[in-house]
Amino acid sequence: MVVSPHPLSTQVGIDVLRQGGNAVDATIALQFAMAVVYPRAGNIGGGGFMVIRQSDGQTASLDYREKAPAAANRNMYLDSLENVIDGLSTSGHLAAGVPGTVAGMFAAHQQYGKLPIAQLIEPAIELAREGFRVSQEEADRLNRFQEDFHKYNEAPNPFLKENWMEGDLLMQAELGQTLERIRDQGAAGFYGGETARLIADEMAEGNGIITPQDLQNYQAKWRTPLTDTYKQYRVISMPPSSSGGVALLQMLKMLEPYPLSDYGFHSREAVHLMAEVARRAYADRAEHMGDMDFYPVPIDSLLADQYLLDRMLNFQTDSATTSDHILAGNFTVGIESFETTHTSVVDGAGNAVSVTTTLNSNYGCKVWVDGAGFFLNNEMDDFSVKPGVPNQFGLIGAEANAVAANKRMLSSMTPTIIEKDGKLFMVLGTPGGSTIITAVMQVFLNVAEFGMDLEAAVGAKRFHHQWLPDVIMVEEGGFSPELKTALEGMGHSFREVQSIAKVKAIQVLEDGRLHGVADPRNTDDDAKGY
Repeated sequence: MVVSPHPLSTQVGIDVLRQGGNAVDATIALQFAMAVVYPRAGNIGGGGFMVIRQSDGQTASLDYREKAPAAANRNMYLDSLENVIDGLSTSGHLAAGVPGTVAGMFAAHQQYGKLPIAQLIEPAIELAREGFRVSQEEADRLNRFQEDFHKYNEAPNPFLKENWMEGDLLMQAELGQTLERIRDQGAAGFYGGETARLIADEMAEGNGIITPQDLQNYQAKWRTPLTDTYKQYRVISMPPSSSGGVALLQMLKMLEPYPLSDYGFHSREAVHLMAEVARRAYADRAEHMGDMDFYPVPIDSLLADQYLLDRMLNFQTDSATTSDHILAGNFTVGIESFETTHTSVVDGAGNAVSVTTTLNSNYGCKVWVDGAGFFLNNEMDDFSVKPGVPNQFGLIGAEANAVAANKRMLSSMTPTIIEKDGKLFMVLGTPGGSTIITAVMQVFLNVAEFGMDLEAAVGAKRFHHQWLPDVIMVEEGGFSPELKTALEGMGHSFREVQSIAKVKAIQVLEDGRLHGVADPRNTDDDAKGY
């Protein structure tokens, strides 16, 4: 089973499984395919995280998050008065971190790959050369960003075009050539040679700071996955530089003592409780989370049972705890976009991969590398460009996530694999910026606590709280008028949004069959299995 954000990339993954590849092979092939067919997010100019569970139960996680260039510094987005310069960390060349996707795919293949990696890259090359027909959703998005594309790029460029329409052919010859170099030269075909020269030339043209040395020095990093239990389930997720695993496990552990299933889906009690645990987890995220290689993230303390019980001591069943009364938890630290995309894969042997990758915003920093054919990320905005000042998703950060040379910026990506009674049960994840973590939690709880099948669990209306701003974000029509009135009486306030996250999930049913679900919130999302 493969669930990805585009039918063509899903098909590439299925084809690799049919050719005898394993789940990691399929993931690698469709990641390169997404660089072609899903340019707004699935891209070799970005980075991501991968969580793996082998059929024998062994687990691993791979951090190929982007890094700050060596010339980066904590004040690089501030003016002389130390105020944040609007837009500098989100658009243009200075917003880009050193890409990690290609290094990540080669690291995963070296450890787990079965088929030759050249065979896995070839479908992406064909898609780039021959082109593909854009969907209505992608045409609308391309039209919406034309002004940004023109601001940072010059023709010839396949994305510069007036009035994209459904069915238009998007051909990407330069990207095809870049993928050929990667196929023939390995990771060095991206981090060195012609591609690295093209990236450096693009940086020089736009006052960016990524250098050939930055590219040469980049390495993906294997990390120990975070694991903990929730009732009869074992949750396997991503450690920092993602905040997703810690926050997800914190929320589930805080929820565990309460009878959620008795409360019922979108009951006053359940929504209030889930918003309150999210409020506490996101307060901790703001204070304590960052790149473990640069900051001693106190993972053990954040996930300690007694600490999480203490976090709920001021929880009131009948009233909201306003965020100005919730601070990050205190303990002694020992010397731990929305345009992201997710893929879930399970192969015939039961190996599972959950991978989330991103450029951060739609088409990243909007800079297309001339001659190389791909957009660069704007992940530098995921740092706390000034501690205490919110980023584009409204997330607050502290010293733990301050900008520093060669540091990985904090992420909300939450690729997750769940076991039930020791066996593979669910593979899931989603794009959605700051809403990723709560969306993953809700889809899991919809199945585990509220008795939904996976399709209903993914399609159900979602809500989100992230400490600051002190508001429950809810999908349009997600709460009944009666529920809103009841929650308002408890001190909650709301902001309605069109959609929250786009989950891609696979569940192993009791009879062993796989149920894959693509989120109906994105018409391009696609699930295929055999």
